[in-house]
Amino acid sequence: MKTRYIAFTVIGLIVAFLLYNKLWGAKAKESAAIAAKSGKGKGGKKTGPVSVNIMVVKDTAVNNNIDITGSIDANERVNLISETAGNITGIYFNEGSSVKKGQLLVKVYNLDLVASLKQTQYQVSLAKENEYRNRILLEKEAISKQEYDTSLTSLNSLQAQAELIKAQIAKTEIRAPFSGTIGLRNVSPGGYLSPSTSIATLVNIDPAKVTFSVPERYLPLIKPGSKVKFTIASSRDNFEATVYALEPAIDVTSRSITVRAKAPNPKNLLTAGAFAKINLTLDQIPKTIMVPTECVTPDLKSSKVWLLKKGIATPAYVTTDMRTDTKLQVVSGLKPGDSLVVSAIIQMRPKIHLKVNKVIK
Repeated sequence: MKTRYIAFTVIGLIVAFLLYNKLWGAKAKESAAIAAKSGKGKGGKKTGPVSVNIMVVKDTAVNNNIDITGSIDANERVNLISETAGNITGIYFNEGSSVKKGQLLVKVYNLDLVASLKQTQYQVSLAKENEYRNRILLEKEAISKQEYDTSLTSLNSLQAQAELIKAQIAKTEIRAPFSGTIGLRNVSPGGYLSPSTSIATLVNIDPAKVTFSVPERYLPLIKPGSKVKFTIASSRDNFEATVYALEPAIDVTSRSITVRAKAPNPKNLLTAGAFAKINLTLDQIPKTIMVPTECVTPDLKSSKVWLLKKGIATPAYVTTDMRTDTKLQVVSGLKPGDSLVVSAIIQMRPKIHLKVNKVIK
């Protein structure tokens, strides 16, 4: 048994010596030195310079634009109805056609009113003669002033009655209140038309109105005369409108203000109710720094970018403001001529060595 224990002890000592020599011997130190020279550390990972793309910071002019949505509205739109009831004796328009202001569209039965007007006009003629005779007699003092006043009152009353009948006849003729395009009709000849019956819709879409809302912070930058560019789904054309009116109060729910602009529509490409994608130019910043969004990382107190200085990575804390689809405006923390790191941001650490792969203009 003693011999066995001695053998196990000797074997253990030999194994311990071999491990020590492997880990801490001269050969291990030599291997570590070779690995250091070849740029490799623990696990064989490279610790040499990180290859990056850089951008030389410079001042640029930027348009302050915002993308919002809106709707296309008609310049004028009315639902045509009749002020009087009666049977339709004539329809004088074609569906979907253009009509002029004052054009007769629909006529309701009015022969009874026409006959009543003729009767009243005869009475007016007789009353005029009677008033004329009494005026001559009054000048000759053949009648009293009271008798003349009675004849004059009778004439004025009949004339007013005639005007009333003319107004009633006018209500039996539905005319276009403005020039535009008339839609689909809801009535037929011979049908009974009541004041609650919709005849058709009349729309004037040239110019078209564009209605949209902008955040409260942009209110000082929006004013009548501002230009608006927009597109619609049904056309590939780009359209332009001019702001002409703003709602006087801010919406308390959305904290935005409603704006309305007019756009020329000579080809009728814009349709009332259409959805508009609006690009609104608020102002132009003549001199500012814009950097790619991906190279700005959030920090505890501000935002951070990485600069290349003397071949190493150096953090710089910046203040940002306006954002576009791909870039951020930097208002402090950078100056023209700085070498901004725009790639491999996730690998950036203070004082690591960098190798410039490409300079982006």
